[in-house]
Amino acid sequence: MTTNNRLLSLDILRGITIAGMILVNNPGSWNFVYAPLGHAEWNGLTPTDLIFPFFMFIMGVSMYISLKKLNFSHTNDTLYKILKRSIIIFIIGLGIAWFSLFCRTYQQTDNLPFIDRFLNSLLNFDKIRILGVLQRLALSYCFASLLVIFIRHKYIPYIVGSTLIVYFLILYFGDGFDKSENNIVSVIDRAILGVNHMYKDAGLAIDPEGILSTIPSVCQVLIGFYCGKIMLNSKDNYSRIVNLFIVGTLLTFTGFLLSYGCPINKKIWSPTFVLVSCGMASSFLALLIWIIDIHGYHKWTFYFKSFGVNPLFIFVMAGILSTILRVISFSSDSESINLHGFIYSDILQPIFGNYPGSLIFAISFMTLCWLIGYILYRRKIFIKV
Repeated sequence: MTTNNRLLSLDILRGITIAGMILVNNPGSWNFVYAPLGHAEWNGLTPTDLIFPFFMFIMGVSMYISLKKLNFSHTNDTLYKILKRSIIIFIIGLGIAWFSLFCRTYQQTDNLPFIDRFLNSLLNFDKIRILGVLQRLALSYCFASLLVIFIRHKYIPYIVGSTLIVYFLILYFGDGFDKSENNIVSVIDRAILGVNHMYKDAGLAIDPEGILSTIPSVCQVLIGFYCGKIMLNSKDNYSRIVNLFIVGTLLTFTGFLLSYGCPINKKIWSPTFVLVSCGMASSFLALLIWIIDIHGYHKWTFYFKSFGVNPLFIFVMAGILSTILRVISFSSDSESINLHGFIYSDILQPIFGNYPGSLIFAISFMTLCWLIGYILYRRKIFIKV
């Protein structure tokens, strides 16, 4: 497997996940979302629930490739690169959360004088959400990277297994599987972060990217790392897909089997959720290698390649654009409406209906992000941290 082909398979899988994130995060209306494009309310699994863990799995695979070039050495230079990248990604995630909060607060305080309104929105740090998607990526990448440069890789499966068992026991004895603010996940997050700095799920302070549930997400990255090791150390493409399919099948089967006692749950990142999502990601990566690298069917990858080569930039840009669409407001039929609402409610929904219109809005927004990514790709501009 050449470097370019290997990276193409990873880029396409990464691109699919980024496109999926943008698609499910930007419907025309949250009241009209097709079931596969929504998260499970609590226990259970939908296609949407797999998007984020797939990306984390890919991050683990890519981490093996990048750290291998440095011989997995724990030199000052390697440590500096890991910490610098983690801090930058965390700050970017925090910045997006602040920008969104600033815009919401500014809109909600239109009864104040401009200066007071602006300063109140600018300095509204007491309500900012501290953790989120990018913050979880940063923390998981940081801890996983430090582990793999300081320990022998043959111990990684044992570390993952023992960590998931301990996490299950914490959940089991701490009522972690209950959808309640009294479960151990919410209790710890509230004690450390404070309720004002947490995501509210149906009015409950249960943060799906909280502190305690970050522990199994580190295991997610480590499993991806180990699959990257298996992939690169296999002798040919057929060996690679066989090994990845075997790992994927074992993880998926084990996860579903154990789900009778440990429910699959993304919002607390349960151990079975880690196993099932990593198993499916490994199998999907093997399928892509079979399609792209063995049979050479790569024309269809054109759309996803632009997402995959600039994933962080496109994801951040999508978050900012989504917020801006809700900030730009104007009067329509004697009512104030934002641009997002106008496009969906006044254009798409009357023509296509509630659910199709909401989906078309999401696809259109995703395509806009793709267009920007495609321009960068054609100009060979790759924005990395």
